[in-house]
Amino acid sequence: MLTSLQGSARPPAGLRPFALPALRHPTVTTLLTDHRALLAELLDGLGSPLHVVLPEVFEENLTRLRQAFTTAGAPADVLFAKKANKAACFVDSAAALDAGVDVAGAPELLGALAGGVPGHRIGISGPEKDDALHALAVRHGCLVAVDSPGELDRLAATARSVGRRARVLLRIRTAGQSGSRFGIPEAGVPAAVGRCAELADHLRLRGFSFHLNGYDPAERATAANRSIAYGLDARRRGCPEAELVDIGGGLPVRYVEPHTWKAFLAQDRPVHYHAAKEFAGSYPYGGRTAIEAVGELLTHPVDGTESLAAKARRTGTRLLVEPGRALLDQAGFTLFRVRQVDDRRNEDGYAVVTVAGTSFSLSEQWFGSEFLPDPVLLPAGPPEPRTTPPDTTFPACVAGSTCLESDLLTWRKIGFPRPVRPGDHLAYLNTAGYQMDSNESPFHGAALPLKAVLRVGDGSLPPRWHLDGV
Repeated sequence: MLTSLQGSARPPAGLRPFALPALRHPTVTTLLTDHRALLAELLDGLGSPLHVVLPEVFEENLTRLRQAFTTAGAPADVLFAKKANKAACFVDSAAALDAGVDVAGAPELLGALAGGVPGHRIGISGPEKDDALHALAVRHGCLVAVDSPGELDRLAATARSVGRRARVLLRIRTAGQSGSRFGIPEAGVPAAVGRCAELADHLRLRGFSFHLNGYDPAERATAANRSIAYGLDARRRGCPEAELVDIGGGLPVRYVEPHTWKAFLAQDRPVHYHAAKEFAGSYPYGGRTAIEAVGELLTHPVDGTESLAAKARRTGTRLLVEPGRALLDQAGFTLFRVRQVDDRRNEDGYAVVTVAGTSFSLSEQWFGSEFLPDPVLLPAGPPEPRTTPPDTTFPACVAGSTCLESDLLTWRKIGFPRPVRPGDHLAYLNTAGYQMDSNESPFHGAALPLKAVLRVGDGSLPPRWHLDGV
């Protein structure tokens, strides 16, 4: 959590902004250092902001995540959580690697099918789905996570009218998430299993899922262990196919080095932000990686000393996992063109950089926080000689170009290595996971930002690009 202390908006004399550099995948480094001209041309031609998406990195993440589950002794079926990014290219990559997709509504389901993902690899987890979505899911053999007894009965009725059995997961509301609006309370699970057995002509209970907030592997292992027990009970009660446990997403991403993150938290104060802005907390930018979290989850002891992975093997349980952010780690970044610089250093100690675009293209503020890793300053032309001493920086926050006082991409005062100038570019790294399009809006009549899909390959040829969906 971010430290929350009162303070002035004007920094004390001599205070320098704390650097929080973002980690970079080698592909990102190659693009930023060796292909600046291409990025500049794309930004000039396609507009600011521009989202650059990297399906090769997504594919690498998917392969490594599968291997982590296999190495731990519990191979899992991976369903990409489509809500984390709207780009069609990631669905195409999932289809090419025989992975699945998790969707929440008909538009996402149609997009997954159009991208080549077969229905039996698509999970539908939106709450209280309507009958039209049920019918589409049943016809394509999708796996439907049911949130309530009422939805279960509606799905059975739809399956009866379609003439096919529906594949079902019962979504559990765990005791630790009693305030959640998702899922069936644990006390109601036995009755729901009994209902599935009664409606076996129309429903195939395949297993159980659950919704958790946060990244605690022990909590997730406990919920998975409970789900395994429910599956064993369901098999005894007339639902022999209840062999799946969907552990959801909740795999963290590391954006910055852990030691840098720890040091940042120790010094963080409202004085470091425009208008002394305070946030209640933040994403754990320097926490565990997804691969580390998978290891902790699967080796966590359940029912004494047996690991979750060992229990899944022993009971014939197949795990499903629905990562979004983790598969998109380093798989995209966002470019903004600097429109104006209001240099207030003599009055306030920092400048306000206004970019062409809005904070709606960095969606962390949707969660009551901000996207904290430093943006990278990219000169629009040849680098100019440094005009400040090597040990000084140009402190500035970054604002959007709307009429809203709250439209700041970065409230924190960033220490840029040289003065920022109109026409320069700012690159926000690692924005593919939830950041770049969750909140985007045609506010002020602006067009939605475009996505350029880049593939670098082995470096023997120039990068190839196309617009997403084209």
